[in-house]
Amino acid sequence: MKPIVSSIHFSPIKSLSFQSINTAIIKKDVGFDEDRIFAFSRAIDSSLANTIEKDPSERELIHFLTLKNTPALNKYDFKFENGMISISKDNLEISKISIEDKDAISKEISKLEPNLPGPIFLLKNELFPFYDTTNSSSVSNTISLINLNSIKDFNQKINKEIEFQRFRGNIYIKDINAFEERNWINKTIKINEAEFKVLKHIPRCSATNLKVNSDQVDINLPNELKKVYGHMDMGIYLYP
Repeated sequence: MKPIVSSIHFSPIKSLSFQSINTAIIKKDVGFDEDRIFAFSRAIDSSLANTIEKDPSERELIHFLTLKNTPALNKYDFKFENGMISISKDNLEISKISIEDKDAISKEISKLEPNLPGPIFLLKNELFPFYDTTNSSSVSNTISLINLNSIKDFNQKINKEIEFQRFRGNIYIKDINAFEERNWINKTIKINEAEFKVLKHIPRCSATNLKVNSDQVDINLPNELKKVYGHMDMGIYLYP
């Protein structure tokens, strides 16, 4: 079978959003245009926030608000369009704020969830986006690709429906055998006219335990992957 692209997505804010798109601009050596170019800092002062905004080598996951350390934010939907960040909950828009007013956006997050550890700063870097892999010595900027049939196989084996959105992939493919993508490591693949080096498998963390648009946990997903397959991976990292 020849795989085809089923859907494409990007997350403008690290970990906290998942936005569907019809087309994507691929930046060589970087990734999807506007993907994870923003992040919210977590409990660090303005000096360190300024440092990690500019220097990927200084970043650690604990420095950022993520669904792993802040599951309450999974209740909200963040979108970035036309220079504005909108925040919604239960399909109702709460606020829409210009990206030029970063302080206002940070204050809105603190207002929605007053128990979050502060201070909180909205960070932006388009050249070195806030990918989990950007500060790694072995992996750099990446795009994630996930096989829908791999998710389907997992669902059947655990007898539970796991939504594809939990994995926050950039590219979802179909019409290929489950986990066939695991054979592509260190190979080059082509999607339309764009070429990608397949770098490594994507290990999954506790953020995937959360139900979509909820702060409720309904599974230990990495543990279930480990029990079924002997690894905690779902998807592969691509380098454009």
